Amino acid sequence: MLRFAVSPTGDMHIGSLRVAVLSYIVAQQQHKPFIVRIEDTDKARNIPGMDEEIMLILEKFALKHDQRKDQSESFHIHQTLAIRLLEEQKAFICTCPGEKCSGDCGAMSSGELAKLKEEKTPFVLRVVSPAKPVTVEDMIRGKITAAPGEVESFVILDANGIPTHDFATACDDMLGGIDTVIRDEDEMGSTLREEYIKELLGYETPTLYLHLPNILNNDGVKISGDDDAGSLLWLFSQGFLPDAILNYLIALGSETPKEVFTLPEALMWFDPAKISRSPIQFDLEQLRHSNREHIRMMDDKKLSSVFGFADADIGMLAKLYLGEASTISEIEPKIKAIFSPKDMSGEYGGQMKIISDIIFDAKPFRTFDELQAHIAQKSGLSGEALTVPLRLLLTGTEEGPEPGDIYPYIKSYILEIAS
Repeated sequence: MLRFAVSPTGDMHIGSLRVAVLSYIVAQQQHKPFIVRIEDTDKARNIPGMDEEIMLILEKFALKHDQRKDQSESFHIHQTLAIRLLEEQKAFICTCPGEKCSGDCGAMSSGELAKLKEEKTPFVLRVVSPAKPVTVEDMIRGKITAAPGEVESFVILDANGIPTHDFATACDDMLGGIDTVIRDEDEMGSTLREEYIKELLGYETPTLYLHLPNILNNDGVKISGDDDAGSLLWLFSQGFLPDAILNYLIALGSETPKEVFTLPEALMWFDPAKISRSPIQFDLEQLRHSNREHIRMMDDKKLSSVFGFADADIGMLAKLYLGEASTISEIEPKIKAIFSPKDMSGEYGGQMKIISDIIFDAKPFRTFDELQAHIAQKSGLSGEALTVPLRLLLTGTEEGPEPGDIYPYIKSYILEIAS
């Protein structure tokens, strides 16, 4: 069983999405359930509604889950397991101020504990330090071992009685039967602590880990939601397609049999064990390329719906602009310019008005050449005095694809456009 564990304390970013995508893929390949766990125990930092936003984003990327679980639902189970470790002398009460334990805290009698509670003396629960190395198995790194001194005595229950993140995560993974965990490489410390917690609780089922190398921004720092390119909301606002983002994230650090692919295709060949161990530089231009190719692959009628149409011709029209545009937000103003009222106050305004009147009085023309020849014959215009205002009337701009290439897709709208 695999899980995607995410905290509702901030917007999802591409690093989190990458973990979700790869966890989903492995779950599908191994025919195991895929669980979404909302790690909501930090009530003070939780953003209202963020959990639902996370679920909507997963749905947008077609990452179907078998179960959603909120970590706070297991709060009392976490506390019970923490107390069990205390009773088994695998954990102890610590009254030291700050994050470090002085080392003087040790076994405490029930009477001393009662006195602490009566006097309202703050205390936390810490696990005893491991007496032997802690080892985990990683898909791409092999065995990772931490010496006893590297995993210090850490807190499992805060002074307010709330389980710490590592303790709650270890308990939930153990109780949920999670046997494969995919996460970022900078969570290695948490992995070792969680594995130790499971050992203390007597959990013997092995867990296989995959610690993903970091995605770096232009400054060589791990990318986050604070980076524009790392923010899913920013990518959506710029017109990047979910399929293109998935394509890019799956290919990061991996060898793929083809450059452009879909999630269902990746399920057939993706091998998490072959992911590179080296950090990866985020390449926005490569993502733009992926996006351009996924727009090209889209069903024409479906693509037209993005621009408010239900016409395959408009989808094909949009694809004409892929030579100069890579995202929906870059194509949209070009389509809008075609269908917006034209400005006839400029240098070519007079000719545009003449051409517009001719078009409104003429019958429909099958080809652009026939239309242009008719306008030339009726108006007496030629050369740039004909081609430039005709282009402006049909496209709203002097740049872009040739009017002859555009005309087949807009001819049924010609009276609306030439006004």
